[in-house]
Amino acid sequence: MNAFPRRLVTALLLLLLPFIGVSLPATSATAAGTVTLSIEDFALVGPAVEEVDVTILNDSSATLRTAEVTFRGPVGWQVEPGEQSVRSIRAGRSAVVTFQVRIPEQTPGFKIRTFTATATYRGGDGAGTATASRSVRSGEPSADLAAAYNNVGITSETDTAPGDYDGDGNSFSAEKLADAGAGRGAVVEALGATLSMPDVDPGTPDNVASGGQAVELDGQGQRLVFLGSGVGFGATGSATVYYTDGTTSSGSFGFPNWSFQEPDAHGATLVVSSTGRNRPDGYGDAAYQYRLFAHSIPLTAGKTVDFVVLPGNSALHVFDLAVAP
Repeated sequence: MNAFPRRLVTALLLLLLPFIGVSLPATSATAAGTVTLSIEDFALVGPAVEEVDVTILNDSSATLRTAEVTFRGPVGWQVEPGEQSVRSIRAGRSAVVTFQVRIPEQTPGFKIRTFTATATYRGGDGAGTATASRSVRSGEPSADLAAAYNNVGITSETDTAPGDYDGDGNSFSAEKLADAGAGRGAVVEALGATLSMPDVDPGTPDNVASGGQAVELDGQGQRLVFLGSGVGFGATGSATVYYTDGTTSSGSFGFPNWSFQEPDAHGATLVVSSTGRNRPDGYGDAAYQYRLFAHSIPLTAGKTVDFVVLPGNSALHVFDLAVAP
């Protein structure tokens, strides 16, 4: 065997392998590794033009030959240039491309806007794409849910006119809620959380018709519990929890209609049931029950909640929210 040239021996082995049942290990044109992107932190203070750096890291042992990088912001926001080209990023090295973002004058209130970078590349770990996103805040969340109240859902039977829980001028009766143990400021327990009824005068804003509002909240626990009910039969949506370490989690929940729907619809739990409701012309509909429910979404264990962004469905009415330990 030693008399044969090494190349001839290799060739003979390759010819014989299919017949003797031995396979060769798979090989790759490039070494193992990844191509990743990152977007620098920046502020949304407008009107202005902000320069934003996007870093491309070739964390492999092969040279990245080409990369085409795009950067996009919210719909309608201008970003220049449309695309940046990068060539020859050596193994273990990075390159930075800069985009200019035209930031319009900001409207009042809290906003979270998401920016996304995408690189289409060849080399490094092969041929493919890499993406990165960064959510940038402007403004501040409401200090608590009460600061975001935008709907009058509870009125006194002596003055029903201010109520408009359902868009038709109807509302809960403060007196009947009190009879059911859910009067002004009353504490109710649900799904492991301690929740409170609004501590405000009847006929004044007392709940949030959900529309993406951000609300500060502190605590660690298993779940985030919401107290409220729906208007109509499609009161569902997704809430996003932001933690103090900058991470997020989200979950979907829903409330049944405040009357005339199964009390466990959307997986909710009945908390309060009151008799009748207040109409624009006074108390009535005493043959029916008008209700509040609890529902929850999971929290990330061991992390501290910073604030919560409510769903964007105004059919969801939220009276309180709390962390269940």
